[in-house]
Amino acid sequence: MARLTIQFSEQMDELLEQLAKDKGINKSEVLRRALAIYKYADDETKDGEKRLSITSSKDSKIIKDIINL
Repeated sequence: MARLTIQFSEQMDELLEQLAKDKGINKSEVLRRALAIYKYADDETKDGEKRLSITSSKDSKIIKDIINL
């Protein structure tokens, strides 16, 4: 497994720490999940669509645009 050394601002480290604590996982797992989400978003917007949105499962209304490339 590859190892990385990453420098974060104190604010970003606190955010990472809080996310890890809230989910009961370590900071590395938070970063792995974030990278997986980023990859998904990137893949979904490669076909020319430049927006990825969260929609309601009940009525398909857009709740939030999460990426606008």
